[in-house]
Amino acid sequence: DAVDGSLVRDFEPKPQAPVSECSITADSRRIVAASYDKMLRAWDLETGKLLWQVEHDSFIVSCKFSPDGRYVVSGLDVGHAICVMDAENTATISLVKGHHRKSITACCFDPDSQKVASVSLDRCIKIWDITSQATLFTIAKAHSSAISNCCFTFSGHFLCTSSWDKTLKIWNVHTGEFRHHGACVTLMQGHEGSVSSCCFARDSSFLISGGFDKTVAVWDVAEGYRKLSLKDKTMRLWNIEEMDQIPLVMECRKAMGLKVKQCEGCDRPFSIFESDTSSEIFSKCVFCRRDAKDLSEECSSSSSSEKENSSPTPPCSGSKDD
Repeated sequence: DAVDGSLVRDFEPKPQAPVSECSITADSRRIVAASYDKMLRAWDLETGKLLWQVEHDSFIVSCKFSPDGRYVVSGLDVGHAICVMDAENTATISLVKGHHRKSITACCFDPDSQKVASVSLDRCIKIWDITSQATLFTIAKAHSSAISNCCFTFSGHFLCTSSWDKTLKIWNVHTGEFRHHGACVTLMQGHEGSVSSCCFARDSSFLISGGFDKTVAVWDVAEGYRKLSLKDKTMRLWNIEEMDQIPLVMECRKAMGLKVKQCEGCDRPFSIFESDTSSEIFSKCVFCRRDAKDLSEECSSSSSSEKENSSPTPPCSGSKDD
């Protein structure tokens, strides 16, 4: 129970090996668990009934329900494969063997449930399209060490990756900007050891990461700094709704010369440096500024195409007729 921490249900049959990951559907009705016993199991959360179990050929290191609850994706250790199944009848939708050059560490769906992002010990990020059954793109050498986890923003425009190189990176997978400039934001100096997990807040204003240094870090996405570091050795639930009122956060913000503003575009609070004088930076958060930039580039591209199509065909450079 998320309120008092009490045990609500113990699911049977229990996996015969360590559980690598669990995932719950958006409607909180089903749960799926991946295990090193090569089994993928799904239960009904209300009744505790086992819905199905599927055995793979190798250890299952990751599993996720799609946001619409129609699919389950699993990442396989041996074979470096991802497997997308129908969440109702377990029919295989995609089985991509050799998807990575080394073991897959994590995989996840985009908000539209049509694409799967996967990361690996090979330091690569791959996006698989379920409809076209093809890899849309690969980001090679995305980190300097193995990539441990990945997650999309709720818009699907950005993907965050965490790594053993102690950093997190945020990629614009909507416009493909990473092809020219790399990651949009690189978050550093938040963990003293390898970063093991990452998760965006629903409004994407901040990011949560966990590491092997036994800390949970809360990041301001717009400004790219660590707002708070939570250290403990137990499973805990923190209320971070009023995080900006925590003395430690206020002291950190003051020391960095930051102040909080309200975004004119989406009404979300965001941080800016006291020295910032740009009117756009002063009034809009990074996501609203990014959306405006993307729209401007699309309009500019469309306008250029129209001009090219409407311009008269230039005369041939050959000899003129007498």
